[in-house]
Amino acid sequence: MSNRTFVIGVGMTTFDKPGTKEGGYPEWAKEAGEKALADAGVAYDAVQQAFVGYVYGDSTSGQRAIYTLGLTGIPVVNVNNNCSTGSSALFLARQAVKHGVADCAMALGFEQMERGSLSMKFPDHANPMGPHMERMAGLRAPEESPFAPQMFGNAGRDHMERYGSTAEHFAWIGWKNHKHSVNNPYAQFQQEYSLDEVKGARMIHEPLTKLQCSPTSDGAACAIVASERFVDEHDLWSHAVEIAGQAMTTDYASSFADETDCMRIVGFDMSKAAADQAYAEAGIEASQVDVVELHDCFSANELITYEALGFAEIGHGHELVEAQATTYGGAGPLVNPSGGLISKGHPLGATGLAQCSELCWQLRGQADARQLDGAKVALQHNIGLGGAAVVTVYRPAT
Repeated sequence: MSNRTFVIGVGMTTFDKPGTKEGGYPEWAKEAGEKALADAGVAYDAVQQAFVGYVYGDSTSGQRAIYTLGLTGIPVVNVNNNCSTGSSALFLARQAVKHGVADCAMALGFEQMERGSLSMKFPDHANPMGPHMERMAGLRAPEESPFAPQMFGNAGRDHMERYGSTAEHFAWIGWKNHKHSVNNPYAQFQQEYSLDEVKGARMIHEPLTKLQCSPTSDGAACAIVASERFVDEHDLWSHAVEIAGQAMTTDYASSFADETDCMRIVGFDMSKAAADQAYAEAGIEASQVDVVELHDCFSANELITYEALGFAEIGHGHELVEAQATTYGGAGPLVNPSGGLISKGHPLGATGLAQCSELCWQLRGQADARQLDGAKVALQHNIGLGGAAVVTVYRPAT
């Protein structure tokens, strides 16, 4: 039997504004996990290993969350890779299956967040983002805005100055993703805004307005990963989705080099390398991708990442915006049909697994009003500063 790997079940909760969601992270993890198991058609005792992701929580919160599904004594690994935590859990689950350590593994992610901008929780410890922020301060003088929108906003400024993109291009991405989320019942925001409303919203860090920034969110998501043997033995071919290629990268020397720029500091080279590796494993090119869930923590990052993923040549990402290529009816690929992080929400540990859920639904033809007709190849991009990028290519099982 081969070492092909498949997602056989996915599930998620709604994503909600912190403090407004009933219950807490154990209840949300239980809901997402039970949905994924039901979707797969297997019981929890079929799961042989679990990888549970969260960023804000005490040690062994992963066990506290997954114990709501059962007590079977399996290995449970707690995962924290900043905003790419959910995809990192998926990466580890796939590795366990791909290398024969397990035939069925669970990747579960959750977050119970505070309102407001992200902040350091251990001020007496070395700041893990210190080298990135220090290098960026050598390129652009620090401002009073929160560090995350400042870093990605500065990357957007670099693109504008170097390649001629404008604030209008970034605003269109915010408009697009809010429009897409209207059809997503799981999304934190399900309201359409006009382009003028997006542009006129409160400025967070030039050129990013509030409606171009992902919010803090509460929620959970889950994916069940299985081997070809498991899929065959349980006759799950009708809804299995193959992980055809996947790669995780971390920062390269270019993030901190003398000749670096703000785009590299926030992960352009990580994303490009991960995408190149995932494409190679899947045996495809970027032009073959139909639908994408892309880490649009800020609209500037979506535009920059068009280029990192190979959908546009370097310096030409804004031309996809001008052509309206990345929304329904465009030349493609369709990007963030879920509404993306900007509108669906961004509970850090759950984000990557919610992306996985959306793409599995798209490839199965189960995305309802968000469905892209004829979707055959899907790509997921999830990045965390500090840093890690995970890119995954999916296709229907054959």
